[in-house]
Amino acid sequence: MTSDVVAPHAPGELEFVRAFVNTWDIEDDVDRLGDEASWTSWAADVGMDAGGSPSADDLAAARELRERLRDALLANHDRAPLPQPTADALNAAARRAGVVPRFGAAGLSLEGASGGLDAVTARVLAAVAAALVDGSFSRLKACTNDTCRWAFYDHSRSRTGQWCSMAVCGNRAKQSRHRAAARGAAS
Repeated sequence: MTSDVVAPHAPGELEFVRAFVNTWDIEDDVDRLGDEASWTSWAADVGMDAGGSPSADDLAAARELRERLRDALLANHDRAPLPQPTADALNAAARRAGVVPRFGAAGLSLEGASGGLDAVTARVLAAVAAALVDGSFSRLKACTNDTCRWAFYDHSRSRTGQWCSMAVCGNRAKQSRHRAAARGAAS
């Protein structure tokens, strides 16, 4: 998915969550959490310390968290609560990363992860927690196009955005409906 056609970024730290979910470009089948080299490249792109070499299990756990978050972003189209499998994945990720909640004057922070995948996990968890509290998480969605599923922030007033880009996925959906209607009329 090319970033020049995708909707504007999410506000604040939700942008990091959006970037994390978008580590897998389904359409082009590029997974930035697929191996150490792609992980290291993505971490550098988002300004994170890649840390040491992640194990295959660490990368698999990060991919699992990513996909459970994508499930939640799809559920946001129906204004559904956080799916239980996503909540379970967030809890498992917190345990795996060894993060500890700390309350202070600035609110909640998650401490204990200094670098690598654990630090990414801690940052994702903190951003999701804050967004669930302030209500902005419900605007973070995944494109309803099955071959895309790119994460985007729904800036629409009505909160009814369906696609990462009206120009790309929205147009594809409209063309598909038009072709289906034409086939139905021809039958």
